[in-house]
Amino acid sequence: MPASVEPDLIRAQFAAALSDMYRAEVPLYADLLDIVAGVNARVDPAAPERIAVERHGAIRLGTADELAMMARAFAVLGMAPVGYYDLAPAGVPVHSTAFRPVTEAALAANPFRVFCSLLRIDLIGDAALRDDVAAILARRAIFSDAALGLIISAERDGGLDEAGARAFVAALLETFRWHSDATVDAETYARLSAQHRLIADIVAFKGPHINHLTPRTLDIDAVQAQMLARGIDAKAVIEGPPARKIPILLRQTSFKALTEAVRFAGQDGQHTARFGEIEQRGAALTPKGRALYDRLLADPDPQAFCAFPDDLDALVAEGLIYVRNDAPITYEDFLPVSAAGIFQSNLTGERPRDYGDTSSQAAFETALGRAVIDPFALYAAMATTP
Repeated sequence: MPASVEPDLIRAQFAAALSDMYRAEVPLYADLLDIVAGVNARVDPAAPERIAVERHGAIRLGTADELAMMARAFAVLGMAPVGYYDLAPAGVPVHSTAFRPVTEAALAANPFRVFCSLLRIDLIGDAALRDDVAAILARRAIFSDAALGLIISAERDGGLDEAGARAFVAALLETFRWHSDATVDAETYARLSAQHRLIADIVAFKGPHINHLTPRTLDIDAVQAQMLARGIDAKAVIEGPPARKIPILLRQTSFKALTEAVRFAGQDGQHTARFGEIEQRGAALTPKGRALYDRLLADPDPQAFCAFPDDLDALVAEGLIYVRNDAPITYEDFLPVSAAGIFQSNLTGERPRDYGDTSSQAAFETALGRAVIDPFALYAAMATTP
């Protein structure tokens, strides 16, 4: 039997193929890569190769079955679900996890991540529309027979050989591809959009097209300035913590979602969802650090973050960040508030929704078919590894 290809290599191949596809679909993404490459080269000409290839993407799924199969597909790529993100309190009717590598060796090989959201059909206020959404989603199949067969083969055989890995990358790529033909008519699309434009994006199309792909920069403020200088319609503010000497968690910005031509059962129309995002990563916070961050974030005083130490010795002494060998451990995950902010800021004109406190991690994990991994446990293990 031919030797299996390491999941790290399949993941790297898939991330590169996805980036190439998205570059062709959204030309502005190529501009972002150019800006990021230039800024990173100026900040640190000797930056690790990981920085240059690092990407995270985002997809939105409609059903528990789609989520469970996506988890199996990502497992072939060496990616596991880390963390639970409830976006309903921010007015977005989804809950999410981050599929990513979990070991240091795998992250160093290729840190590709996907922020994967599942529609909360229960949060659709119109009962008749809830039934229609369930019926529409039940009719679609987001994975090809080829992709399904290769997932089963990988699970049965403990991996894929070189030919199987190439075939799997090509087959899985189709799940993430943009399709300009909607699967619903214009009237149904309007009903979905009236509930929430994210619901229309999830339900009205053949599959979970990648809605953004995010390179990593070493100076997001410089990138933001260059985006504006080039006339790119960037967000007004950078999501996440303010600029600091010792960066923490995650800062991100984006250009606003594109309005694209689509066809609704033969009728021309428009859809707005896909955008371009850039991130800068800092130190992973401990539970104590995260509690302080969340408290300061909720403070309306713009000077509140002055209370968060910006000195490495103080951060370590107060137990606010994870470190190893006196170096901060990089944050590999996402911010619920920033995630929701990016969602909302790219849906211009979307009125705020109030879904209340409806967190449902247990329901999400049931759909997923397993518990999500606690990110704090991963960082704590890294901090104690020699």
